[in-house]
Amino acid sequence: MAAKQLSVFIENRKGRLGEVLEVLKKNGISILSLSLADTTEYGLLRLIVNDPELCKKALSREGFSTMLSEVLVVRITHISGSLQELLTLLSEQDIGVEYMYGLSVEGSDASVVIKTSDLARSEALFAQNGVTFLSAQDLARM
Repeated sequence: MAAKQLSVFIENRKGRLGEVLEVLKKNGISILSLSLADTTEYGLLRLIVNDPELCKKALSREGFSTMLSEVLVVRITHISGSLQELLTLLSEQDIGVEYMYGLSVEGSDASVVIKTSDLARSEALFAQNGVTFLSAQDLARM
């Protein structure tokens, strides 16, 4: 149940994030989740959007350096310890978490976007343990 995440490499200068967001707006692309990390010279913007292929094409046309990658979007309950239990499943199988960030959706559960060192094993492990996913199709409908 992998989903597509778009990474955008942007110069760390005033207004550059706004330029990215303007491209998305012009193309009717909805942001479902984002993560922004920066250094002194550049930023790495990670996006979950309703149409990742269109988003990549639109940003590339405007000169932005982009990359699509697969991530898992998993649901977790709003109960203390739920995220820790999810991460323990990975740790017990020696699967590392490269990064993760939250995704807000309607309903009572939360969701996280997670990139691991072994996506296929992580997906199988989660599925075996009853973890539910948001698919690319689910995300496209949001």
